[in-house]
Amino acid sequence: MAVPMSEYTWCSNASALGTRRSELCSNNVTWLEEYGSGGVEEWALERVVSTVVPVFFGLIGLAGLLGNALVVLVVSANPGMRSTTNLLIINLAVADLLFVVFCVPFTATDYVMTQWPFGDAWCKVVQYLIVVTAHASIYTLVLMSLDRYLAVVHPVASMGVRTEKNALKAIVFTWLVIVSSAMPVALCHGEQQYWHRGHFQSSCVFLEEGNCQRPAFQLSFLATSYAIPLALICGLYIRLLARLWRNAPGQRLSAESRKGKRRVTRMVLVVVAAFAVCWLPIHVILVLKSLGLYEISHLTVTAQIVAHILAYTNSCINPLLYAFLSSHFRRAFRRAACCGPPPPLATGPQPTKSTRTNTNGVCTDVL
Repeated sequence: MAVPMSEYTWCSNASALGTRRSELCSNNVTWLEEYGSGGVEEWALERVVSTVVPVFFGLIGLAGLLGNALVVLVVSANPGMRSTTNLLIINLAVADLLFVVFCVPFTATDYVMTQWPFGDAWCKVVQYLIVVTAHASIYTLVLMSLDRYLAVVHPVASMGVRTEKNALKAIVFTWLVIVSSAMPVALCHGEQQYWHRGHFQSSCVFLEEGNCQRPAFQLSFLATSYAIPLALICGLYIRLLARLWRNAPGQRLSAESRKGKRRVTRMVLVVVAAFAVCWLPIHVILVLKSLGLYEISHLTVTAQIVAHILAYTNSCINPLLYAFLSSHFRRAFRRAACCGPPPPLATGPQPTKSTRTNTNGVCTDVL
């Protein structure tokens, strides 16, 4: 889920006072006065960042591409896996795949290079696509939480709602809203040149012009891409777990039913924790930087890099949380890996809706 690059680019190549780069980096002047623009401390840290960032970002990029591409390939190649849940999983994988493509390499470039080599137009396009794919991924998680909530809390009443056609409508509507509402992001970003160490350098940055105010933009990004979706996901899953664990009076659960409920509970906790933990650090840093409260030091630079890695890792672990942990998906993946024909997902009689429902009337295999 994506973060505008200019908001978390490190200032190791910071310009002199009064330049655009110094505006991006809070307390940049103090840092330059302490070490000097050509000091040994600055040079050593630049060398470390220029080595560490490509390695870690490269590994994350490869993992994200491989994992999400496999999800799309496996589900698309197995018609028997078509369902509302798997349509949402495909959409999540596509959004994460696009996020990895448009965010990771260009963020690494902005970290390592002193020039933005792609031009002003591509700067606007990349920043726009980063925000779009981030929101698409996040709100797909919200749709998946809603789908699971309906399947568990309202299993009968939602049967006419949880259809593939309605899932496609929800996906298309979500993309249209995100694509249209993110247009100001492109208008508020651009390539900016500055003078540093006797040379003109450039960066893809947030341009504080007209109605483009960085604190307002960052706070709105925090609300729409973290606080609101996290509240929705938590609210839906709390209702789901409450329904799951509520027993009828005098009812005794079987060992298998209790095991299934514990499995669902663990999965819910992991899903929520993964999203919350991976994205919280970078959002905190972005807001602090937009308010001029984030001092540049070796420690904060390290914290910022770790925060980026955590945020990008969320796009890599989504395939594990939502696809590979499914036994049906693992069987389909093995068939795809062996390049064999796609036989039915299971042999013998298929379980009916009633056999997949526990004694409390709650369907537990949708998670």
